[in-house]
Amino acid sequence: MYKTTDYGQTWTALPAQDSGVRGFAHVIKEDTVSRNVLFLGTEFGLYISVDGGQRWAQYKGTDFPSVPVDDIVVQARESDLVLATHGRGIWIVDDISPLRALTPEVMAKDATLLPGRPSIQYFDVFGGWSEGDETFHGRSRPGDAQITYYQKGRHIFGDLKIEIFDQDGKLVDTVAGGKHRGLNRAGWGMRVKPPAVAPAASALFEAAQGPRVLPGKYTVKLTKGDQTYTEQLDVAIDPRAKYSLEERKAEFELSMKIYRELEHMTYGVVAIEGVRDAANARAAKLAEKDPLRKQLQQLAADCDALRSKIVATKEGGMITGEERIREHLGQLYGSVAGYDGKPTDYQVARTESLGHELQDVIDDFQKLTQKDLPGINSGLKKKKMEAISVLAEADWQKKKEESSLAAGAGMRAAEGQMREMD
Repeated sequence: MYKTTDYGQTWTALPAQDSGVRGFAHVIKEDTVSRNVLFLGTEFGLYISVDGGQRWAQYKGTDFPSVPVDDIVVQARESDLVLATHGRGIWIVDDISPLRALTPEVMAKDATLLPGRPSIQYFDVFGGWSEGDETFHGRSRPGDAQITYYQKGRHIFGDLKIEIFDQDGKLVDTVAGGKHRGLNRAGWGMRVKPPAVAPAASALFEAAQGPRVLPGKYTVKLTKGDQTYTEQLDVAIDPRAKYSLEERKAEFELSMKIYRELEHMTYGVVAIEGVRDAANARAAKLAEKDPLRKQLQQLAADCDALRSKIVATKEGGMITGEERIREHLGQLYGSVAGYDGKPTDYQVARTESLGHELQDVIDDFQKLTQKDLPGINSGLKKKKMEAISVLAEADWQKKKEESSLAAGAGMRAAEGQMREMD
């Protein structure tokens, strides 16, 4: 490879071989923004330079194989790198803008977050059926916000975590990252965590994911050992959207209202099941003719009846008629959170109606326990048996958060190991 700065009058050799570049050179392209960023396609893959060709590194991200790269195009609008390979089709490296910020000064640091393009909340759309030789198969573009960071060396000791905070400084999510040296990239789904949903006879797929966060500016915080680094992340609406930001906010607020109702419902079911199971367990230890045993069995039956008003106990949904508050709330949540535009008046009214219906059942449970438990617990005390208590919603919320943190830490560790394997 040779470089000219005088329109071909004189040429200077670039030290590619000294940087470990292998294979016959097919194509070399300069970035459309930074002339120091160069892309070289050879017989054995893609090589990148961020200092005008003085040093080169082989690109190994996204499982890119060591195959001939015959042509390269920098897609200026999206800042994507498009690669034409021999035998492995077209590859797209999403958002190369962090490479432009990878200066010698940045690379001298132990670690740093790199700026990227705005993260767009694209619609989930279906383009229709393809026919004949028009059929096209390819991966969809990533729906996650891409968080790119640089590490001078492989991370070995201490914490390595990535946190996202909203404009009020509230923690929104934590995602896993890789620990290898050089550039690393993590994905954030731009969603709130999924709501806690009470188990029942059928799965509630509509509530499998949280609502999309609102467009705006978020802060990414990288913690590496005892050092922290921050960078701004912009989340934007799909440019094809026909709705306004205010309508988007109305959708998010209603989604979160139903989200909270789902969690309130889950607490109610857990509390009801807790009293029911405790009553059955204590009844099983008493004699058949013991009056307290009958009281406990009746309490358990009353709790079961209240639970069946909230969750379906038979599979089949509409076929069996087993759709309760849980199923109706889930369907409503899915329809509201599934469209980013303004919710309908019916959806708003239905949220209020189901909320009142749910609260009526939880109120009935509270009245039941307030009426029956004092006498039952008095009888249990005389028999030196443990009293039955009702789980408080604050205690349930605390346990849920602790469980979520533990599960998240385990998942991030597993994802980090997978990234290392990749």
